[in-house]
Amino acid sequence: MCLAIPMRVIAVDASGLSATCEAKGQQRQVGLIMLDEVVRIGDYLMISLGQAMQKISVEDAKQTWAYYEEILNFSPSH
Repeated sequence: MCLAIPMRVIAVDASGLSATCEAKGQQRQVGLIMLDEVVRIGDYLMISLGQAMQKISVEDAKQTWAYYEEILNFSPSH
């Protein structure tokens, strides 16, 4: 199973086919070919396997990171 990661666009190349995105202090080059809408600096995208899957709101990005942090901090009680 693959999880998509919410990332913020910090640069878009001149062709519009890729962007530099940032999340949690990490930057990645991301393909935009699967999107059917224009991507701008400041947009949030869901990224999976180096490709943008969809544009999302800042609220959805924050909520997704909150879920991931909850999962990562999970400690089962035995």
